Amino acid sequence: MTVWDGLTGQADAIAIFRAAAERPADGDAEARAGSAMTHAWLITGPPGSGRSNLAFAFATALLSPGTEAGDENARRLVDARTHPDLTVLSTEGVIIKMDAVKEAVKRSQYSPSVGRYRVVVVEDADRMVERTSNVLLKALEEPPERTVWILCAPSEADLLPTIRSRVRSVRLRVPSVDDVAELLVARDGVDRATAERAAREAQSHIGMARRLATNPEARARREETLRAALGIRGVSAAVNAAARLLAIAGDDAKAITLERDAAEREGVLRSLGVEPGQSVPPGLRSQIKALEDDQKRRATRSLRDGIDRILVDLTSLYRDVIMVQLGRETSVINRELLTEVRAAGAVCAPAATLFTLDAIAQARQRIEANVAPALALEAMLVSAIRR
Repeated sequence: MTVWDGLTGQADAIAIFRAAAERPADGDAEARAGSAMTHAWLITGPPGSGRSNLAFAFATALLSPGTEAGDENARRLVDARTHPDLTVLSTEGVIIKMDAVKEAVKRSQYSPSVGRYRVVVVEDADRMVERTSNVLLKALEEPPERTVWILCAPSEADLLPTIRSRVRSVRLRVPSVDDVAELLVARDGVDRATAERAAREAQSHIGMARRLATNPEARARREETLRAALGIRGVSAAVNAAARLLAIAGDDAKAITLERDAAEREGVLRSLGVEPGQSVPPGLRSQIKALEDDQKRRATRSLRDGIDRILVDLTSLYRDVIMVQLGRETSVINRELLTEVRAAGAVCAPAATLFTLDAIAQARQRIEANVAPALALEAMLVSAIRR
């Protein structure tokens, strides 16, 4: 089994990274100049296309001792994010902090300790503000010889032009529903029918498809979201539905973060030598407070992501409505709600459905601009009234 086997639907991108990983880190300057390897990469693609998975697979291949397939030890260390030559900039909050980037830049200057390279992975690099991006730019302009930066972002336009000019871009495509379903069956042991439904409803978003396939509560929350939107008959119903959607997003965010928060707290207490049930000594409370602050920031982002997932689901719903109105039922995503979708399409014109789709897009933009989510959802759902 190679590091590339857990990826799906990205054969062209995998071929590029496999060729780069096969190149030796050492050699004369002429050989390196003609190599497929470079010091900085940018992986772009839509959410759920597997950007991070591909970045860490490439990192594993680079950190393995001279073999692109990678040895099992390097794979385990990278999966646990504990490899000594790996630095990960993740986005626990809404943005990547400048201090975190400065620390990653400092670590990038060190020589590799056990691997062929020192690798820095920046997940969601689009979450850096401009002044933070400028700190990263300086590191990309004068990189150490054996340090490799791997940036991930939805598109090249999300980064500064000066950064784009210093990286090699690899664009990912949206994997097919069949590819994602096959991955769920092979990797997670999901039955084929559930895998196909999850991949279809997630619109080929690999992470969300896995969650829908393995979490019945997540599937139930998604279905409740769609039924709530289809049942709007007046302004008061739209306001109530907006409140319910916010509650569903909150429940979804809690389900994602609660278990992880508890495990993190337990791990920190254990590392500090505090027994379960024992009160935290005053000298250690600042560390626990820092952990709790990080978890609160992560909860804020998780809630925002949950609201955005709901809006994406609603987009798929009203896309289905207009497909039915245009006589294209074979391309419906939410097949389990086909009867309700037909009823919604029968009471309005396609132009009204397009207006609702535009309202959903506008709601996403407003929430991104820090408009109160409740107000944005209410304004959006008023456009979805069907009598």
